[in-house]
Amino acid sequence: MPRARLTPQSVTEAGAALVDEIGFENLSMGLLAERLGVKTPALYKHVTSQADLAHRIAIVAMTEFANAIRDAIQGRAGSDALAAGAQAMRTYVLEHPGRYKAADAARPTGPVDPLIPAIERVVASWAAMLRGYRLDSSQEIHAVRMLRSALHGFSTQEAAGGFRMDASVDDSFTWMINFLDVGLQHAAVSSPGDR
Repeated sequence: MPRARLTPQSVTEAGAALVDEIGFENLSMGLLAERLGVKTPALYKHVTSQADLAHRIAIVAMTEFANAIRDAIQGRAGSDALAAGAQAMRTYVLEHPGRYKAADAARPTGPVDPLIPAIERVVASWAAMLRGYRLDSSQEIHAVRMLRSALHGFSTQEAAGGFRMDASVDDSFTWMINFLDVGLQHAAVSSPGDR
């Protein structure tokens, strides 16, 4: 790509594609410059540092991630929303392991950081997955944390090749989602609040 066509967005998109190929931990400005066919200093006209690039990749990833879950659960509720949203998360992590890792590592840099609304959209998507269970409001944050922990753990382990036993990973994923569904249904039944 000729230097004149570089923009902050194109550099970020190229960086996001690169980390999915080589791993977020292997990102370097030199590798990205080579990929774009420019000298490394040319990148600094569009991003201020490697940390800035990583942060921009995280914002892209969080936005894409929220959209994937939102689209998957649209028109669904309860166990259907849970299964569809969980599969969307799993698929995103498997297809975009580098950018997902960038998003997981990122932290807001201040109150107007565009990462904040992207994170809020992801959390809202998880909350929407749980809405059909009609949990008491006092349980919602616990349910979101549980859901995020289970799905993050499974998806990142799978992406890293961590499941080596001779059994279907798809079957294990389905089993986990069914287990979560039963637990969420039980939590809703035993919830003390009005539903």
